[in-house]
Amino acid sequence: MPEAPEVIVFDVNETLSDMSPMGSRFADAGAPEHLAKLWFATLLREGFALAAAGDAAPFGEIGAEALTGLLRTSGVADPEGTAKRLASSVADLPLHPDVPDGVRALRAAGHRLVTLTNGSAQVAEKLFGAAGIRDEFEALLSVEDAPAWKPHPDSYQYAAQRLGVKAEDMLLVAVHPWDTHGAARAGLRTAWVNRTGAVYPSYYARPDLAAGSLTELAGELAAG
Repeated sequence: MPEAPEVIVFDVNETLSDMSPMGSRFADAGAPEHLAKLWFATLLREGFALAAAGDAAPFGEIGAEALTGLLRTSGVADPEGTAKRLASSVADLPLHPDVPDGVRALRAAGHRLVTLTNGSAQVAEKLFGAAGIRDEFEALLSVEDAPAWKPHPDSYQYAAQRLGVKAEDMLLVAVHPWDTHGAARAGLRTAWVNRTGAVYPSYYARPDLAAGSLTELAGELAAG
């Protein structure tokens, strides 16, 4: 990477928040634990389909409705009420252990830090407030105020316009290869956080950087 990015743009769900507790929350509600991952994948699929068609709907609304259907077929009592409770509980998830120190290190290095989430900005506010790192972020952006969900190029351009920078001055940080691919196609630089040792899909644009954690990423950027 030729020079340090002016703005670091973080994805939130799974990139910063640890969604692994959702499995036990589903189990406590009487649903199969594995349904948590299926639900999140279904939620993303529905949002992507709307974006591809030129439409959009709020993350929470899609999530609750999609989960209601999954819980109904699983025989969970009060599927609609349970779905709303489980879907809203993403705001109470912990951050990955590396996030607070990594965020502080990146901010201390002089980067402007923002988020761009397919979820709501209010969820990010709650997550970061609980962890004591809200003040490290200049802005918490959501695609709810953009023309389309990520990875549509309009979502990343929305962030650039809001921040008053060019796309190439931003670095998108995400655990999702679909997000890094979308950002790369929109002109951003990209960093893939790979905490699980996964293999990056060959059909997506390669990220400019790859790191096992945010603290590792901060070290890579500092080293130039």
